[in-house]
Amino acid sequence: MKKVIIYTDGGCWGNPGPGAWAALLEYNGIKKLISGFEKETTNNRMELKAVIEGLKVLKYPVEVEVYTDSKYIYNGINEWIKTWIKNNWKTSNKKEVKNKDLWEELLKLVEKHKVKWFWVKGHNNIEGNEICDKEVQKVIKENIKSIKEK
Repeated sequence: MKKVIIYTDGGCWGNPGPGAWAALLEYNGIKKLISGFEKETTNNRMELKAVIEGLKVLKYPVEVEVYTDSKYIYNGINEWIKTWIKNNWKTSNKKEVKNKDLWEELLKLVEKHKVKWFWVKGHNNIEGNEICDKEVQKVIKENIKSIKEK
């Protein structure tokens, strides 16, 4: 089975506010950087979107290592999600799980692959994470500029 590494990051200027996501995919020495923007979103939605969009690029089942600097993503997929599903998408406080739509989409994508999750400390000289962080900031800045120019 082929192995792909995906680094992800998401962020917002304000929370909520304009935000972006980025994913860097690496396979066999080839790198592909993808990114996107949303006018009004949250940091957690952008972190989720980065992983989702990275996984969407994969055309067939592979081994995937996902590196995220988001504890929300890492804990959500490794710990919380089983309980959320068991509790009909409610938290331990009986509140609706935030970003349920994206968590459900992520689950469907994860089922297609053999995924291992890794948490990395942000801004810690991990090249893939740094590339994604810079891309997120660049995409937000470019889009805010173009919105203001209209």
